[in-house]
Amino acid sequence: MPETSKKILISGASGLIGSALTQALQVQQIEVLQLSRKPSSAGQQTVLRWDPSAERPVSDPTPLEGLHAAIHLSGANLSSRRWTESYKREIVSSRVDTTLALGRVFSQLQEPPKAFVCASATGIYGNRGSELLTEDSRHGTGFLTDVCELWERAAATAGASAGRVLHTRFGVVLAPNGGALAKMLPLFRAGLGGPLGSGRQWMSWIALPDLVSAMLFLLLDPRAGELTGAFNFTAPGPVTNADFTHALGRHLHRPAILPAPAFALRLAFGQMADEALLASSRALPEGLLKAGYRFQASDIDAALNTVLPRP
Repeated sequence: MPETSKKILISGASGLIGSALTQALQVQQIEVLQLSRKPSSAGQQTVLRWDPSAERPVSDPTPLEGLHAAIHLSGANLSSRRWTESYKREIVSSRVDTTLALGRVFSQLQEPPKAFVCASATGIYGNRGSELLTEDSRHGTGFLTDVCELWERAAATAGASAGRVLHTRFGVVLAPNGGALAKMLPLFRAGLGGPLGSGRQWMSWIALPDLVSAMLFLLLDPRAGELTGAFNFTAPGPVTNADFTHALGRHLHRPAILPAPAFALRLAFGQMADEALLASSRALPEGLLKAGYRFQASDIDAALNTVLPRP
């Protein structure tokens, strides 16, 4: 199939990852289709209205015939509020129910996607100290582990008719305009940044440009054409939280010595503090490296130089 004839569907295209991925696909002259609950204008993209709660989520799925891939990135923000029981249900539903809805869309198609890529996270491994984690490592325990397991199980069900199913287990995505780094920058630029808790917890991260390039690699590179299963979307150089904060302080020429005590984080964020801010995840991208992907930013200093270029 000629490159210009490929079509890729993105659910969650307006988010940090989806927006960057859409731009990269346009550079490749690949048509991008989006799903939206409300009619909208998306410039050069085709926007299809869908209702994930409906038995037929897309009333006319004809434009989705013959997709090269469908990429599912939607899900309620993990860090936007405290994890009350009702919000935890929303976190799960926004991922699992929408994934299964995509499966119902695929079942309507005579020619389903050749690949189904569904987001996941390194949270599936839980809090593992300094243990080196690969895609073959056992899963952990906790709410985030449960969410990721349910999400990946739903993706396997939804993608049963697709040519292959890929679970992209994202680490902390480094970008200046969204995600964790964007929330940290104001404090660090003011000289008020520092480690979270002890700072000894490991942090698995990936620069946004590498995340996009690795996604394109899995979808478009002939070396990855038969690959399936889980892939850690993390750089080869995980760091401790203390090392990360020191690197960011150096990059911004600001001190990074004011720690946020664990007890204060627990008071402010509840369960999220223990599972998202203080948990230790040292995940390596074994699957991507074995497949032949080469990272543009494999260490934290290179990543910060990439996403936060100095004036």
